[in-house]
Amino acid sequence: MLTGPKPEWLTISPPKGERYEDLKALFQNLNLHTVCEEAHCPNVHECWGGGTATLMLMGDVCSRACRFCMVTPGKPRGVLDELEPENVAFALSQMGLTYVVLTSVDRDDIADGGASHIARTIRLVKEKNPGMLVEVLIPDFQGDLADLKLVVDARPDVIAHNIETTMSLTRTVRDPRAQYWQSLSVLRNVKKLSGHIYTKSSIMVGLGETEEEVVQAMAHLRQADVDFLTVGQYLRPSPRHLKVAEYVRPGQFDRYRALGERLGFLYVASGPLVRSSYRAGEFFIRTAIESDGKRRQSYMTASSESHIDRS
Repeated sequence: MLTGPKPEWLTISPPKGERYEDLKALFQNLNLHTVCEEAHCPNVHECWGGGTATLMLMGDVCSRACRFCMVTPGKPRGVLDELEPENVAFALSQMGLTYVVLTSVDRDDIADGGASHIARTIRLVKEKNPGMLVEVLIPDFQGDLADLKLVVDARPDVIAHNIETTMSLTRTVRDPRAQYWQSLSVLRNVKKLSGHIYTKSSIMVGLGETEEEVVQAMAHLRQADVDFLTVGQYLRPSPRHLKVAEYVRPGQFDRYRALGERLGFLYVASGPLVRSSYRAGEFFIRTAIESDGKRRQSYMTASSESHIDRS
C-alpha cells in the first residue's frame, strides 16, 4: 500500500495554451460551467488543449454533498438558466467536435430532477451538430423511471451514471441519497427503456476498497448490462474531503482493465488519471459504437432476408 505524498505517476501539467484560453473565454461569455474546472479535473490541460471539454448543466451548485466531490454543495432553490440548452448547443458548434460529454449537478430541488432540461439540451445539441455523438452523465433522479425516460427519449448515444465506489464504501463516500443499488437500477433501466443506447459507469479507487470489492462492483455493473467502464485514482480535492487511503500503482490499474475486459465490458479505461469523462477513451468508445452499429445492421439485414418468402 502506497500512501503519503503523491507519486510521480500522478504529476500533471498546469492548464495552458491558446486553445485552453479560447475555450475558457467561450464558456465564460455564455455563462456555461465545465466539470473540468468545477471538479478540478487533472486532465483539463490535455482535454482543453485538444479541443474537448465536459459541459456541466444546471448550474454550479449541487443539491447533494458527496464527500469526494469538489462541486459546491448547497440549495439551488429551483433556479435554472432557460437559455443554457441553446448556449450549450452553440458553444459545441464552435468547437468542431465529433464526441461530446454533458454532465450535470444533482437537482433534487426540481420536480423532475432536471431531466426535461437535460433532454432539451441533448436534442438541441443533436439538431445543431449532426453526426456528433453525445454522452450524458446523469443523476439518479431519485430512481424515478418517468424522469429517466425523458432523457432516454432524447436519444443520446451513451448514458453514463457513476456508482463511484464499492458497495461497502458507498455510505462513507457518497451523499446519503445516492444509493449503490439505486444507481445500478438506473443503469439497468436505461437498457430496459432502450436497447440502442450504450451505458457507462465509473469507479474511484484508493478509498480503502479491496480488489475483491472492486471486482464485485464490476460484476454488478455487467449484470446491469453496462457497456463501458472507467477506473481511476481518487484524489483529495481539498482538506474538507475524504483522505486518500492509498495511491494505487499503475500495475494494479492494468489488472483492473484486464479483469473488466474479462467480465465483458466493450471498453475499459483504467489508470491513475482516468476520470469518468475521459478524452483518451472517446476514440475507443466511438469506434466501439460504430463497430457494434455495423454488426447490428448486418444482423438486422440478415434477419430480414431470412424471413423473405421465397416460394
